[in-house]
Amino acid sequence: MFYLSTRNEKIRKTPAEAILEGLAKDGGLYMPESFEGLKFPMENLEQMTSRQIAAKVLELFFGGDSMFTEDDDKLDEFDKLVMRAYGGKWGNGGSDYAPVSAVGDAYVMELYHGPTCAFKDVALQILPHLIVEAKRATGMKDEIVILTATSGDTGGAALSGFSNIDGVKIIVFYPKNGTSAVQERQMVSCDGKNTCVCAVVGNFDDAQSGVKKIFANLALPKGVVLSSANSINIGRLAPQVAYYFKTYNNLLRDGKIKMGDKVNYIVPTGNFGDILAGLFAKKMGLPVGKLVCASNENKVLTEFFESGTYNKNRAFHVTKSPSMDILISSNLERLLYIVCGAEKCAGYMKQLNETGEYTITKQELAQIRELIDAGYADDKASYETIKAVYDKYGYLMDTHTAVAWSVYEKWAKESGNTDTCVVLSTASAYKFASSVMTALEQDFNDEFDAVSKLNSYTGVSVPYGLDDIENRQIIHTTVLEKGEMMDFVGKMIAKKDWTK
Repeated sequence: MFYLSTRNEKIRKTPAEAILEGLAKDGGLYMPESFEGLKFPMENLEQMTSRQIAAKVLELFFGGDSMFTEDDDKLDEFDKLVMRAYGGKWGNGGSDYAPVSAVGDAYVMELYHGPTCAFKDVALQILPHLIVEAKRATGMKDEIVILTATSGDTGGAALSGFSNIDGVKIIVFYPKNGTSAVQERQMVSCDGKNTCVCAVVGNFDDAQSGVKKIFANLALPKGVVLSSANSINIGRLAPQVAYYFKTYNNLLRDGKIKMGDKVNYIVPTGNFGDILAGLFAKKMGLPVGKLVCASNENKVLTEFFESGTYNKNRAFHVTKSPSMDILISSNLERLLYIVCGAEKCAGYMKQLNETGEYTITKQELAQIRELIDAGYADDKASYETIKAVYDKYGYLMDTHTAVAWSVYEKWAKESGNTDTCVVLSTASAYKFASSVMTALEQDFNDEFDAVSKLNSYTGVSVPYGLDDIENRQIIHTTVLEKGEMMDFVGKMIAKKDWTK
């Protein structure tokens, strides 16, 4: 299996090389050359454990080259890798990275029980181990510097996963005043000797564009290479595919569906990685019905799926679901590649870079709409949903999950689709406690007080990863203008000791 750039199929890399590079040299994203070799053994799914499912997905994506030696049982090696990544780190009693709860007529895939209480943990606890194995497989001796832009959750999860990993350093950029106070404190309190966190004056797209410019233009000293922990890295995206298979496994075992029944997944997304993982699962053989893309008031994706025009030239809304406050959805490029190929994909990306918009053909849009529906919910709808679901079912959800649930209810009613529906819950309500308390019409003093009072009001336990968040020492205080990011990274790479 080789991985090809979405903009030029002549750029071909082994899985290990694709993981280490993160972003192709032409700015494209790596895609498997074919999904035919990635077919999941659905006949075995119901008998597989959660860990076996994750290991099998990784083995399908990355087991075809020298990630491990020819003498190794690759599936067994990936199983050991999953155990190292997940074992004992999930706050629900072990390593169940995606428990499923019944809520009303639907199911919620809970992806927030990891170390930083967000879905990004599922991939970012594994990615550092994949990078270590990829370095060993390729014989790379260079130091890897991970550059990551975050709208909130990726930063904390990446710092947790990469902290104190030998041979790797990580720099995280986040939009100043563009995350919740809890998300920010998780990041700026990270004490890993190989970590650096910087606020950027601007929004997430400013931070992400700055990172892409650094990848394209920064002159690196010998012995240093750049990589990414964002979902532009195929090593970050592939582990997310597992939880779609794992949820189907849970529904089978609980007798909620029969093998072959289609399941719809409603996914809150901004950068399009989480829902793209569902599309990958579908192409690997999972009986996926519709994937429903749920956006907040920054509804650039909703409008794209409705009209075929992607236009980032619009007002940017700072919302109560900040991880979705994104106008440039990087992973959408992978969907375009699937639908129209590398040449046209490169053309669309060129138009987006030069004019801020592009329009796909009616035929391409029709093909996409066969796979994906879309909707959006603003903050008002999100708040109403949090309260309504809690009052009716006693189920507590964060603002991002509430966006998805609001879209689910409207979509289910309008579409008439009666297949089983799963809503992806991407973060703990405690990461956005002030918003959740506001939705529940309860008083609080600040974000950290809201954590305590949300616990008192609902009786829902504060996750282990957040129970002492207010008292964590602030270590990282750097604030940059977006034009200062490249120079800053250059200076950090030149420093050998990041603890000073």
